[in-house]
Amino acid sequence: MTRDESVTVDRGPYPDAVTPWETTAWREAALGWAERELAAHGLRAAGRRTMRLRPWSVLVRIPVEGHGAVFFKAAPPAGAFEAGLTKALARWIPGRVLEPLAVDAERGWSLLPDGGPLFREELDRGAADLAAWERMLRQYAEIQRELTAYVGRMDSLGVPDGRVAALPEAFDRLVEENSVLDQADRAVLRDIRPRLAEWCAELAGPEIPETLDHSDLHEGQSFVPEPGRFVFFDWGDAAISHPFCSLLIPGRAARGRYGPEVLPRLRDAYLEPWTGSGHTTAELRRAVSLAWRVGAIGRACSWGRLFPGASGGTGDLGAVDSARWLRELLTEPPL
Repeated sequence: MTRDESVTVDRGPYPDAVTPWETTAWREAALGWAERELAAHGLRAAGRRTMRLRPWSVLVRIPVEGHGAVFFKAAPPAGAFEAGLTKALARWIPGRVLEPLAVDAERGWSLLPDGGPLFREELDRGAADLAAWERMLRQYAEIQRELTAYVGRMDSLGVPDGRVAALPEAFDRLVEENSVLDQADRAVLRDIRPRLAEWCAELAGPEIPETLDHSDLHEGQSFVPEPGRFVFFDWGDAAISHPFCSLLIPGRAARGRYGPEVLPRLRDAYLEPWTGSGHTTAELRRAVSLAWRVGAIGRACSWGRLFPGASGGTGDLGAVDSARWLRELLTEPPL
């Protein structure tokens, strides 16, 4: 570990998790790359750097002379696609996603600007309300519709395949390989497998095109650079899947803030951009209910995207959280 007094290291609740930051050569290469890319933009690092180390990412806040700060992000091997995807999204849907200053797609590194206030910060200080959630979800749904044209390119970038046709097989693998599920858990989950296949078959039926599912769209995953406009970022959990799976995480977050009574309102706001797809309101709402449920499989899969050895000292972190999401399949969706 570094002894540089200009560095603050934040390990959060994972003090023993292993990340590449512990390797001097990797650390020097990563920070050297970030400084060279800054220089290419006419910028220079200055001040105390803060390292946020988690089992799923290394994030370095780098103060910049006269320009606030930028952020270096390193993803684990299974999430290395995020760097290339971030760069591509900035070309495909400019102004609505955070545009990186630089990426090294092969190494899974990104250098990112400060996008402004987080949506979470706006909510916490009372500058945003439930109507802002509706605007955020509409804008995100509009992005998803536009991105249906780029699914083939996402495949070539290595974005994980979470298409509904593949979810039953993914479920089988997750249940079989999970190291913390006991025999009772496995038996209950295997019992639900035929119903899962039916849900996936029905969800694929309405011909709503699969697209990019952020898969972790909580309040801390979008910026609000100006009132009413959202800029989305942090695609490390993303997959190509049914679009409506994306409603699972913001729905849970909003329910935690306001209570379950807000969910129909937010669901319908999210569905507005999809109403021209030739499906009735009842069909779209039914699809949301199914996607809310099977979206748990995508969340279970994303917990496999950790740095090798990252669970050191914390137990089998990925397996614990993956199992938690698998058990969510047994819970009736709130919509």
